[in-house]
Amino acid sequence: MKEKTIDYVLRSTWIGVMKMYNEEAGKKGSSMATGFALISIDTEKGTSSTALGPKMGMEATSLSRTLKTMEEKGLIVRKPNPLDGRGVIIHLTPFGQEMREFSKTVVLGFDDAVKKAISEEDLRVFKRVANTILELINNKKIYTPEKTV
Repeated sequence: MKEKTIDYVLRSTWIGVMKMYNEEAGKKGSSMATGFALISIDTEKGTSSTALGPKMGMEATSLSRTLKTMEEKGLIVRKPNPLDGRGVIIHLTPFGQEMREFSKTVVLGFDDAVKKAISEEDLRVFKRVANTILELINNKKIYTPEKTV
């Protein structure tokens, strides 16, 4: 059997994580995207909608759909940004706070399970490798105009 590519290992692992998170979120009628948004919103000051997308690594179109669903479910409210009348600040409702705590429990549960199964040294190496891959991508050191096929 051929060796699996780095891309395959990353993709299949992330798909597995997404399925697991969506299964857990589904138990409360939610989704992974909603859970990550809830965790990313500042509980005291709220978070501007323009800052939320980059914080979550999400495209504006997908984020808009997620926020609309969250608003319909009563998880968030949008308030005008007092510093910039064109923008909005996303705030959690009491139900949103409750669901945020559930989401945090799910994420921390995953972290704990992985930390119990993998040594500290292996996790340090994993994080270093993942950060290096991200750095290569962000600094356009993999595909440049002259390297593109």
